[in-house]
Amino acid sequence: MNDGRLPAAYLSTGSSSFTEFLKDHAPHLMPAGRSLPSGGTVEAPHGTTIVSLAHGSGVIMAGDRRATMGSLIANRDMEKVFAADDYSAVGIAGTAGVAIELVKLFQVELEHYEKLEGTLLSLEGKANRLATMIRGNLGLAMQGLTVVPMFAGFDLDRDEGRIFSYDVTGGCYEEHHHHSIGSGSLFARGSLKKLWKPDLTLDEGVRVAIEALYDAADDDSATGGPDLGRRIWPTLAVIDQAGTRFLDDERLEAVVEQIVADRRGNPGGAR
Repeated sequence: MNDGRLPAAYLSTGSSSFTEFLKDHAPHLMPAGRSLPSGGTVEAPHGTTIVSLAHGSGVIMAGDRRATMGSLIANRDMEKVFAADDYSAVGIAGTAGVAIELVKLFQVELEHYEKLEGTLLSLEGKANRLATMIRGNLGLAMQGLTVVPMFAGFDLDRDEGRIFSYDVTGGCYEEHHHHSIGSGSLFARGSLKKLWKPDLTLDEGVRVAIEALYDAADDDSATGGPDLGRRIWPTLAVIDQAGTRFLDDERLEAVVEQIVADRRGNPGGAR
């Protein structure tokens, strides 16, 4: 009988990790808490290309908007870059449904820690928490439901933007200057190598990020390029000392139209 009181689990002393609490008291609610039939495969939409790069005062993360399912375009305007908290963002590649669920749990994890401890978790602490959550999804990854995010944020202690990548087992690696993940990452990474330079201004960094996605879409069918007809632009987050914010469509549209104009007659973007 429910007498209006919280269950004992909510009143006991424990870790500041919401994920650990959920794993102990309601494991079926974890992204990896479900199991697939032995030998079964699931055809699900996949997110594709995410890029991130450092600029003079912080870090930028951008993602295309296309989700694919096999050879089909499952969604043309999917969001793949999310604010993790006030000073960090996470971009997803892999099985879209599981990845979005993981991101939502990660957002709650960081908010839960802040409320219990009364302070923000360090940027490295956030990166390591996300690594633990990815490791918990290994069972589903072995059955094809892979999630490989990228994490970036502004380190208040070091006064700089930092980028972290992961592998499917939860390995966490700090990247320097720039990085990309997803099906178009090979082409985006080549573009970033040629276009990135130290101390980019914010405007220059935004242009480099969008141009890297443009190059990825040029060679990878799973990556969606800017869609001028449907007015679908990449999602782009800026994280610096002022916090995490997303650029509006008007500003992104102007950058995309400039790139398209510059490449008219020069589609490969040769310098």
